[in-house]
Amino acid sequence: MSTKLNILVPVKRVIDFAIKPRINKTGTGIDKTGVKFSINPFCDIAVEEAVRIKEAHKALVNKIHAVSIGPAKAQDILRSSLAKGVDSATLIDAKELDIEPLSVAKILKKVVEDKQSNLVILGKQAIDDDSNHTGQMLAGLLNWPQVTNAAKVTVNTSGDAVDSITVVREVDGGEETLEAKLPLIITTDLRLNEPRFASLPNIMKAKKKPLEKLALEKDFKDIDVSPRLNVLKVEEPTQRQAGVRVNSVDELIAKLKELKAL
Repeated sequence: MSTKLNILVPVKRVIDFAIKPRINKTGTGIDKTGVKFSINPFCDIAVEEAVRIKEAHKALVNKIHAVSIGPAKAQDILRSSLAKGVDSATLIDAKELDIEPLSVAKILKKVVEDKQSNLVILGKQAIDDDSNHTGQMLAGLLNWPQVTNAAKVTVNTSGDAVDSITVVREVDGGEETLEAKLPLIITTDLRLNEPRFASLPNIMKAKKKPLEKLALEKDFKDIDVSPRLNVLKVEEPTQRQAGVRVNSVDELIAKLKELKAL
């Protein structure tokens, strides 16, 4: 592997985080009709971190390449990533298929090999399914080291080459600091950074950056994307009863007795 960085950033198109999801009429998933889509927030953080690494170590980064697996409309989030500083991108058109994490990891493995990437930075999870599996599965398929839930990333250099990468990650009750050599998989946590907004000039420049378009059924036909899980039912969370304000301790005790909590 090269001692300079070829960074791959997988990104996913999801229902915008500000929108409250609605369950479809069959009760088997989310109604996607007429709702706003945007880049998965964890993926946006991964894009920002890759760009920051490039800005801090220009001579040590060959390129940043973004990839998205999804419908043709997913090129919008790729153009946005290009406007923020990504060099090139690939859209793998999967129509409207909901592809499970293992299949996504297998597709990404092929992309990593094709692009000769040695650092993959991706969101720790997508807010639509919250699986938190893809990064770990990709590391397993590639037999690469992985650091998950990154809260801080530092590139350690030796002369004109990358020596290692130090990652501070969140764990229960504290933080853990790890160091790893390339090649490496990093998954991002929300604390890692705050993504920038793309400026209008950069949005215009992004239109001229290369965006490769591939077809899942043609270019990845050797990968089985058949679902292994079957969603039986999706339900709304149970509604919580509204609280009641009380004016005194005596009234509180009376209410608790009424509810048979005392």
